[in-house]
Amino acid sequence: MHVVLVADHAFINGGQAKVAIDEALGLAARGNRVTLFAAVGPADPRLEAAGIRVVCLGQDDVSTARNPLVFAAQAIWNRTAARRLAAELCLCDPRDTIVHVHAFAKALSPSIGVSLRRSGLPLLYTMHEFFLVCPNGGFYEYPAERICHRRPMSLDCMTTNCDARSYPRKVLRLVRHAGLDHVAGLRALFSRIVTISELQERVVAPYLPAGTSFHRIDNPIAVERMPRREGLPGDFLFVGRISTEKGAPIFAEAARLAGVRPVFIGDGPQRESVAARYPEAVMLGWKGPAEVSEAMRQARALVFPSVWYEGQPLTVYEALACGTPVIVSDECAGREAVEDGANGFWFRTGNAEALAAHLRRLSDDDVASRMGQAAHDRYWAKPLTLDAHLDRLIDVYEVVRREASALPAPRTRSPRPRSAVPVS
Repeated sequence: MHVVLVADHAFINGGQAKVAIDEALGLAARGNRVTLFAAVGPADPRLEAAGIRVVCLGQDDVSTARNPLVFAAQAIWNRTAARRLAAELCLCDPRDTIVHVHAFAKALSPSIGVSLRRSGLPLLYTMHEFFLVCPNGGFYEYPAERICHRRPMSLDCMTTNCDARSYPRKVLRLVRHAGLDHVAGLRALFSRIVTISELQERVVAPYLPAGTSFHRIDNPIAVERMPRREGLPGDFLFVGRISTEKGAPIFAEAARLAGVRPVFIGDGPQRESVAARYPEAVMLGWKGPAEVSEAMRQARALVFPSVWYEGQPLTVYEALACGTPVIVSDECAGREAVEDGANGFWFRTGNAEALAAHLRRLSDDDVASRMGQAAHDRYWAKPLTLDAHLDRLIDVYEVVRREASALPAPRTRSPRPRSAVPVS
């Protein structure tokens, strides 16, 4: 099988790219031919070492753009990406190829939809966030600090400033989304979509074509299995971006109400204000993966107070794998990993008093230890390994390919031999 993975980045800069690159490496290791098509480099060196063909356009994303106007045009409609992807897909044999899209909103733009449709190749999309249906990608009003329940692209949506920066930036997102729907037809292009949580499917299903099929595939998590910690559990821990939408200020307030010390690993726009208002909080900054895992193993509980939907917050699963209970807000997808009262607790989203009540419960060493054991046992009974992810993914690939083979060929192709040497 030849798998063409499409992503914004050819290196790991977050969860989306990590999953795409892990899939590329895993699929190649299983003997499949793999191409990674991405806008932003440099390419992860492991890809070339694995014999994976890399097509990297060397473009900017929002964090590296030197000219905001040029990047705005790219973000709305990336002509170069559309042209290069079309040329790449023309090389593919429809008898053995599947195109799997992971991301487009940070650099590739909706323009790739035209190339995908014209290719006539079997297609699959993994929904890491909500850009396929929501202009700002999160169903979240940043200025109002709340989940948005408006219908995307309705008049109410278009006149509401939900952007994290400004309304003019929201307007650009609206223009891009109009192109996504009415020019690229991207939203209607994928008959099968991979979701990473039940919440995702529930949120997006009303805005996708009625015949869309969903496949739940958990993201892989690289956590080494270790024995549970010995001794008494430590502090309550927050890991991630210290921001309003992640609920960092809610955790700090709840910890004060419960009389416990909050520990933060991470950074973000609210770090200084949280530290100033809550001097008892311990701010450790970003740490490496090994240090984070060790901090989780020693923690009394991970607190995940996010006030938006999330996709599949891997931090929650990593904590459970370390044998650490999780206290999670009840409107985010992280709650799907937690059985309330068994391996952690749910609390009412945005309510510091409700969170504080659970902090007090887990201040009991016996309760924390019992829940930690349950967290460890439940996770490792069915761990989210890369092999399990690939097994499920390949099953879905076969379904998509069988469906495509039953349809009439859209046009005659003359696939050309390709080299496994990466290109940039």
